[in-house]
Amino acid sequence: MFLYAITNLSSFLNYSSKVLIKFELYNPKFWYMRFIKSIIFFLLFTSICVAQDDIVQLKNVTDTILNTKRTLFVKGQLDGVKTMQKLFPGKLYNLSDKNTFVSWKCKNCKPAPFIDANGEEGDQQFPYTNGVATRLLANIDYADSKGNQFKLLVFNHSVYDEDGLQTSRFTGGLLGVAKFAKNNDVWEMKSFQPAIAAFGSFAQSPTPKLVQIGEDQYALALTHANGGAGAPYNGILYLIAGFDGKYQSLMEVNYYSLFNSSSSDWSSSYTVVTDNNKKFFRDFVITTTGSYKKAKGTEDDYEVDLPEELAAMAKTKKQFNFVIEKHFSFKGKKYNQIGKPVVKFSNVK
Repeated sequence: MFLYAITNLSSFLNYSSKVLIKFELYNPKFWYMRFIKSIIFFLLFTSICVAQDDIVQLKNVTDTILNTKRTLFVKGQLDGVKTMQKLFPGKLYNLSDKNTFVSWKCKNCKPAPFIDANGEEGDQQFPYTNGVATRLLANIDYADSKGNQFKLLVFNHSVYDEDGLQTSRFTGGLLGVAKFAKNNDVWEMKSFQPAIAAFGSFAQSPTPKLVQIGEDQYALALTHANGGAGAPYNGILYLIAGFDGKYQSLMEVNYYSLFNSSSSDWSSSYTVVTDNNKKFFRDFVITTTGSYKKAKGTEDDYEVDLPEELAAMAKTKKQFNFVIEKHFSFKGKKYNQIGKPVVKFSNVK
C-alpha cells in the first residue's frame, strides 16, 4: 500500500512539473524575465570585454633589444614611430592627445641603474620590471659640412601604466638615442644607446635641441626643471654628447632658469664660442637675465634659492635686476666653469 502511494505521488509530481513548465512557456512574464536576464548578461559581458580592451597590454621582448651593437637598415623614408617599433618591438598604441607609445616588457633583461636628474628617488632601474612605455620624443635631421645626412631619434621611457599615463612628479623621463646616416636610399643605424639618463617630471623629459659644438660635432641640449606644488621651478641646463664611445652628460649648469615664482624669475641662453684653435668641444658662454624681489612670506610667495653671485646683494637689498655671464670650457671628461662670472646689477632698491 505504501509503495503504491509513493508511486502515485511521484507520477503526480512529474505531471505537475510538466504542467508548470507548459504554464511558464505560455506565460508572458516568464519570457519578459528571460529577456531581462539576457540583457543584463550581455551588458556585463560587453563591459568586461571593453574594460579588457582599454587596458594597455604588455608584449614580451628579448634581451637582444638592449644590444648597443645592433644593426638596423631602413630603406627609403625613415618613419620615426615605425623605426621606434623596430628597435623596441612592443605593442603600439595611438591614444588620444597624441599619446603614441610602444608597450613592452623584457623578462630576461637585467635592469641597470641610470641617473635621474631629480635625485629624489635615486637611480632608475631600466628596463623597468613592471614593463616599459617608450615614446618618440624627437626626430632630428641634420647634415655635416660634406653634405652627409643624419637623423637622431630620441626616445622617452617611462614605467608601464595600464591607462597609458605618465605619472610621478619627481620621476624623469629616461632618454634613449639612435643615430642614423643616409647612404643613397638607405638609412643605416650608426649608434644605438637605449638609455642615457632621466630628466624632467612626471616621467616626461624635455625635448632636447641640437647644438653644434665643434667641426661636424653635434650634441643635445635640454633644460631639466622641477619643483614642489605651487613652489618655484629651478631649471638646470644639460649638454649630452658622444664621448668615450657613448652618449653622456658633459655639462651641467645650475640656476639656468627660474619660474613659477611670484617674486623672482630669470632665464638663460647659451652661445658656442667660435674658436679656430678648438676643433671639438668648443667653449660655451651662458648669459642669465632676471630679477629678484624679496619674498613677502605669504602662502603663494616662496623665498627662492639664489646663485652665489646674487646672495650678498639679496642680504641688503629688497629687489634688483641682474645679468650674469659665465664661461664654460671642456677639460678632461666634462665642461667646467672657468674664471669668475661677470655680474651686472640694475634697478637696485
